[in-house]
Order: sequence, then structure tokens, then C-alpha cells
Amino acid sequence: MTAEKAFTWRFVTPLFVGAALNPVNSSIIATALVPIARAMRVSVGSTTILVSALYLACTVAQPTAGKLAEEFGPRRVFFAGILLVLLGGVVGGIGQNLTMLITARVLIGIGTSAGYPSAMVLVRRRAESAGLAAPPGGVLGGLAIAGMATAAVGPPVGGVLVGWLGWHSAFLINVPLTLGALAMTARWIPRDRPAEGPRRAREVAARVDVLGIVGFAATMTALLVFVMALPKVGWAALALVLAVPLVWWELRTPTPFFDIRGLVANGALARTYLRTALTLLGSYTVMYGVTQWLEAARGMSTEGAGLFLLPMGAMSAFVSWPLSRRNLVRGPLIVAGGSMLVASIGILFVDVRSPAILLVAVMLVFGVTIGTTSVGNQTAVYTQAPADQIGTASGLFRTSGYLGSIASATVTGVIFKDDVTDSGLHTLAAVLVAAGAVVLAMTLLDRRLRRPAERPNPKVRAPAR
Repeated sequence: MTAEKAFTWRFVTPLFVGAALNPVNSSIIATALVPIARAMRVSVGSTTILVSALYLACTVAQPTAGKLAEEFGPRRVFFAGILLVLLGGVVGGIGQNLTMLITARVLIGIGTSAGYPSAMVLVRRRAESAGLAAPPGGVLGGLAIAGMATAAVGPPVGGVLVGWLGWHSAFLINVPLTLGALAMTARWIPRDRPAEGPRRAREVAARVDVLGIVGFAATMTALLVFVMALPKVGWAALALVLAVPLVWWELRTPTPFFDIRGLVANGALARTYLRTALTLLGSYTVMYGVTQWLEAARGMSTEGAGLFLLPMGAMSAFVSWPLSRRNLVRGPLIVAGGSMLVASIGILFVDVRSPAILLVAVMLVFGVTIGTTSVGNQTAVYTQAPADQIGTASGLFRTSGYLGSIASATVTGVIFKDDVTDSGLHTLAAVLVAAGAVVLAMTLLDRRLRRPAERPNPKVRAPAR
């Protein structure tokens, strides 16, 4: 089977749509927080739990969905995830209180988490069945754009929707998107082969390492509580001891969910996770922090603040598409680190009196960062993870991005806690300058970044199985 026949537009389109649901939902809420707070008669700070709830759900569900896709079939997991997003969109759309909206965001987080890792499993298996060393560059590139770069589209789309139709539309937009994705998946994605292996509940639980998943969820929850409590620590620091039994269990079980030994052995993949977290720290700080600054300090409307980020989304798509056609890794990642550093320095010179062109220029450079890091890091994961673990590895890749997003929300919340000012914006910029410098140095010093075609036969395990 040729690449053209294996990866037709019918096969890849539902994968792109499913993968895009997560980043769009992650960022579309940014411009709806203030209207939701007014409608629910709560503080704006209280509505940030809608961001945290989805982050937590995604952090746990991404690698879990990848593991389930490897074991029970990617199409099944992909389809089930879309159904959950549909349910979450309806619950949020008719929500009358903050509890219903939190429930909706958790459902959306779990459901959207199935899209990207399941898509990576489908792509990997399709390429192997066609006898290809790697899928065409446009396939991985499309997933990169759908899986990360589309996050930059969320704020402007959300700004328009919320401005025209009200905050409910930030949830209801999922209804037409998921119905279309369900129809395309049912018609164009081949059915999974029957699940192999043990069918008894205890054997299945052992194979997917249910205890490891529960421990991972508890540890990520504790980490989120700890990070969101900063700069105050208190009892939240004690929650981090949950990581100790998780490490103990994962080192002993024969089929670990989070393969710690593999993570230590596969340094290239571990560095990809860290590089992704730091880069997403910068990208999401711009999406959320700069959006808050535009509204609170510069006095922009919700629609205006959202549309102001549109150049970033457009640039990320413009940059990532041609690069992805060649499955490049090292070059795009060097550009990602360099552009993040340059854009972060640029924010140091921005204040409420700055001309709009300067802000647009900074957004454009950050768009280069998002586009190049999406392409480079995703292709690096495809290169560095063994074929039978690509789902879990891809899920952990997305989890690392969400850890960066959680860190960005924390940094923004701490710095803008009392007031949103130019001084606070410049403090954010200083944090991003440091992160950008680390990302650039890591990339320049990493000589194990290769294209898929250059990949040697892996002799070490990826960090999850």
C-alpha cells in the first residue's frame, strides 16, 4: 500500500478534528471567564477553577487514553472520547451554576484527551501496515497543528462567540464539532481488530496497571493543588508524598503505566517532555496573561482581546505546515527556543502606551514559537518512542504540555494576584526569558534529535507501557 492510499484525506480528517478538540477547548474559555463570573455572581478568581478542572482531567486522561488505545483499540477510545465531549458540551451549554460548568469541563477534558494519543496510535499502525518507516510529513504536521497550534485559535474564536452569543456558546460549540467528528469517524476510520489477551477483569486491570493510573491521578491532583497554592505552601506540600508510593509501585510492577526506568534510560524522550513543558509555559502565559493584561490594564473588550491574539494563531499554522512536510525535528526546535527568547524580551518593552503594532509583532513571534515547537517536539516523540508504546508516550507528551500550562496559570495568578499592571507584565516576561533561554540551550546541546527516517532501532524502552 502506498502512502497516498494509506493516508487519504478521509482517514486523516477525523483524526485532525478529534485532536483539535482538546487545545481549542483548553483556550476558548479564556475570554469567557469574566462573563461567566458576572452571570454566576462570583468573583473572576472563582471561575479559574474551570481552567484548572480541565487541566487536571487532561493531565491524567491523556496518557491513560493512550494506554487504553494501545490495549483495546484506538478507534474505540477515539469514538468514546468524542461522545464524552458531546456530553460535556451539552451539560455546559445548559449549565445554571458553577458546579455544572465544572462537571462539563471535566467531561470535556477527559473526552478530548482521547483524540491525540488515539490518533497517534492509528497513524503509527497505519504506517506499519503500509510498510512505511514513517507517515507522510503532512500527516504528522496536521496532527501537530491540530494537537497544539490550534490552541492559539481558541481565544479569538471564544472572544467572538462570547461577544455575539454569550458565554454558553463556549461550551455549545462542541455540539456541531463532535457530531461532525462522530460521523466522519464512523464512516472513514476502519474498525479495530478484536482485542487480544486476557479478558478477566483482574488480568485486564493488571495489564493496563489500574493501580498505576490511580496513583498517577492522585499524584497529578496533588501536584496541581500544590502549584495552584503557590506562593503559599502549607499542607499542600504534604500531598506531594503521594509520589513516593507511585514510584515504588511502578518500579515493581511488570507492566507499569509510567515506566520510570524507561524514562531514565531514554533521556532523549525525557528531554522532549521537559522542553515541551517549558515552551508551553511561555505560550499559555501569553494566551492567558497577556489576554488579562489587554482587558484589565489596556482596557480592551473581550472580543478585542481575543482577536488581538489571532495573528499568533495564524502565524503558528503558517509556519508549521511547510515545516511539517519534511518531518523536521532539530531545526524547528532551535527556532522555537530562539523565537520564544526574542518574543519574551520584546514583552519587556511593552506597556499600556505601546503602539498596537509592537504587540502584534510580539504575538507573531510567539506564533513562530508555537508552530515550530508543535512540529519539532511531536516528530521527536514519534522518533523516540517504540511503536507499541506510542499512545502512552504521546499522552505523556501532552501531559507535559499541560504541566507547563498549569505552571503558566500559577505564575500568572501569583503575579497578577493584587492587580494587573505593566510591572506585573514585565515580571511575567522575565520568567519567560529564563524559560526561553533554557529551551534554546537544551535544544542546541541535544544531539539525539533525529527525523523519523534517521531513527535507529530502539534498544531502550519509552517511559510508559
